[in-house]
Amino acid sequence: MAKIISLLALQAVFCFTFFPLSYSADSLIETTCKQTPFVDLCVLTLESNPQSSTSGVPGLARIVADSANAKANATLNHILTLLKTATDPELKKALDVCVVSYNTIIEGDIPVAIEAIEKNNPKFAVEYADDAGNEVQTCEDSFARNTLDSPISDRNKAVHDLCVIFESIASLLL
Repeated sequence: MAKIISLLALQAVFCFTFFPLSYSADSLIETTCKQTPFVDLCVLTLESNPQSSTSGVPGLARIVADSANAKANATLNHILTLLKTATDPELKKALDVCVVSYNTIIEGDIPVAIEAIEKNNPKFAVEYADDAGNEVQTCEDSFARNTLDSPISDRNKAVHDLCVIFESIASLLL
């Protein structure tokens, strides 16, 4: 009988100790993501990273920034592949604009924004995350200026939306 009581007590301690943490993490993710314009993408991005369950808002911002950076790198690699096979001079011109934009995002905007979060300076994180989103738009607009269909619209949208989510989460820290 004493073993059963001990087992029940242990189970109760386990439930009350671990389930509130899980609920709390899910609640923080949902509460944070509801304050962004792309709630579903935000939740999907954060829930796909196991570190989000133990992160506060700055950690969630970092996770989204890392995801935006990874998507930006993949997009830049795709642009470079397209450049190798492009024959249309207008398409090459637009892709060259995108290379510059994505290099700015990868080498400047996102690393500076991450550093700003780490140094508890969310104002600069918001500013540089916004700039990263603007760089994506510059890339996308380069096709429209040349009356071309963008071969990377979906990729641009994914990077842009992650940058906007990062900016929104960083702004919660102001």
